[in-house]
Amino acid sequence: MSNESGQISFNITSGAVVKAIIVTSLFFLLYFLRDLVLVVLVAVLIASAIEPSIRWLKKYGVARVLSVVAIYILIGLILAGLFYFLLPTFLSDLSSLLDVLPKYIDSVSLWKPAGDSALTNILSSGGEIALAPPFSLKELVTNFSSALTGTAEGFFQTISTIFGGILSFALIIILSFYLAVQEDGVAKFLKIVVPLRYENYIINLWRRAQTKIGYWMQGQLLLGLIIGILAYLGLTILDIPHAFLLAFLAAMFEIIPVFGPILSAIPGILVALSLGGIPKGLLVAGFYLIIQQFENHLIYPLVVRKIVGISPILVILALIIGAKLAGFLGILLSVPLAAVLVEYLDDFQKDKIARLAKSNLPIE
Repeated sequence: MSNESGQISFNITSGAVVKAIIVTSLFFLLYFLRDLVLVVLVAVLIASAIEPSIRWLKKYGVARVLSVVAIYILIGLILAGLFYFLLPTFLSDLSSLLDVLPKYIDSVSLWKPAGDSALTNILSSGGEIALAPPFSLKELVTNFSSALTGTAEGFFQTISTIFGGILSFALIIILSFYLAVQEDGVAKFLKIVVPLRYENYIINLWRRAQTKIGYWMQGQLLLGLIIGILAYLGLTILDIPHAFLLAFLAAMFEIIPVFGPILSAIPGILVALSLGGIPKGLLVAGFYLIIQQFENHLIYPLVVRKIVGISPILVILALIIGAKLAGFLGILLSVPLAAVLVEYLDDFQKDKIARLAKSNLPIE
C-alpha cells in the first residue's frame, strides 16, 4: 500500500483473486443445489437425533448396525400406528368441525349494533350513523379459512417441491441410515466438507451443539405429549366437542415458545363460546390458562430446562426465518442451526475475553 502523493492504493494478489472466485462459485453452487443441501442437512439431523439411542443400546452389547435397524423399524411402526389409530379420529373431528363451522360462526356475535341504541343516537349526526360498518365474524372466519386453505396448499406444495417426491424422501432415509450406521458418521462427513485447518473445531462445535439439539428435541416431544394429553382430558371433561383435534393443535403449537399456547387456546375458546356463550367460553379460557401456568412453572422447568442457551426469542426468530427461507424443511432445521450458532457465539465471546485478558485490556 502506498500513500506518497496522498492517494491510497491496495495490492491484490492473484491468490486473493482466486480465493474470491472460489468462494463466490461455492455460494452459487450451494444456491443452485439448495434442495439437495436441505436434504443432506435433514439426513444429518436425523442421524444425530437417533445417536443417543444407538449409544444406549451399545451399552448392552447390541451391534451398531442392529441398533440402527431396530430404531428405524421402531420409528416406522410408531408412525404407522399413529396414522392407523389416530388419523381416522383426527380426520373425523376435522370433517365434523368443518360441517358445523357455519353454525358456530352464526352463534357467536362479537358486536351487533342496534339502530335505535343510545350509542347509535349519540354517534349519529344528521340522521346518518357515524359508526363503522358492523364487524362480521362470519366474514372474518371465511377470509381466514380461505387464507388457511391457501396456506395448506402452499405447505404441501413446498413439501412436494423440496422433497422432489418419493425419490428425495428415500434419499433422506438412505443418507441418514448410512450416517447413523457409520461410527462417528456425521463427524466423518464434516471432515470431508470442512477445510483441514477448521476440522477439529467444527467437529467439536457440532458435538456440543448435537447434545443441545438432542435435549431440545426430546424436551419438545415430551412437552407436546404432556400438553396434548392434558388438553384432551380437560376438554373432554368440560364436554367440548372436537377435543382430540383441539388437543392435537395444542400439542403442535408447543413448538412455538410463549405464543404457541395462546394461539392453541383460540379455537377451543371460540367453540366453547358458540356452545355455551360467555360462561362456557370463560370456563375453557380458564382451563387453558391453568394449563399454561402448569407448563410455565412445572413442566417446562423440569422437561425443557436442559436446553439452557437456546432462548425462546431465538427459537421464535429461527422458526420464522427457517419457514421463510425453506418452508417445512426450514422449520425442521431452524432450531438445530440456531443451537450451532449459539455455541459458536459462545466460543467467539470466550475467545474475545481471552484475547482481552492477554492484552491487559479491561473486560466489560
